[in-house]
Amino acid sequence: MMLFGVEWSDGALWFAAALALVIAEMLAPGFFLIFLGAGAALVGVVALIVPGLPVIVQALVFAAVTGALVTIGWRWYRRSDRPSTDPLLNDRAARLIGKRVPVCEAIVDGEGRVTVGDGAWSATGPDAAVGTTVRIVGADGSVLRVEPA
Repeated sequence: MMLFGVEWSDGALWFAAALALVIAEMLAPGFFLIFLGAGAALVGVVALIVPGLPVIVQALVFAAVTGALVTIGWRWYRRSDRPSTDPLLNDRAARLIGKRVPVCEAIVDGEGRVTVGDGAWSATGPDAAVGTTVRIVGADGSVLRVEPA
C-alpha cells in the first residue's frame, strides 16, 4: 500500500496502528486501548508471516484477537479487584471523623467553620465560640458535622 509516497507492507501498517493506540492509551489512560494496540500488533505479526493476506481477513483476525484480549483483560481486572487497605483514601471528609479540631469562625445557629490542618472547613452543629474544641462526627459533602468534644 502506498502512503505518503512510501510503499508500506500490511504488517508495517498494523504495527503503526499498534504504536498509535499504545500512545493514545498513555495520553488518555483507561486501560482499554492497550488491548486494541496489542491486537493490532498481533495482526501485524500475522501479516508478516502470511504476506498477501486479504485485508478483510486481517480485519476479522483483528476483531477476533482484540475481542479475546478485551475479554481476558476484563476477567483479569474483575478478579484482581481487591479490597483497599485504605478504603477512605479518596474521601477526605470521612477520614476526618473522630478528629478534634478548633472552631475558627463561631458556630451560630448551627453554622460556622472549623480549622482542619492548615485549612478551614464549613461546619454544622451546636453553637460554639471561636477557639472551642469540637469533634467531627460526620460529613455532608464538604460540610463537617461537629459536636462538643
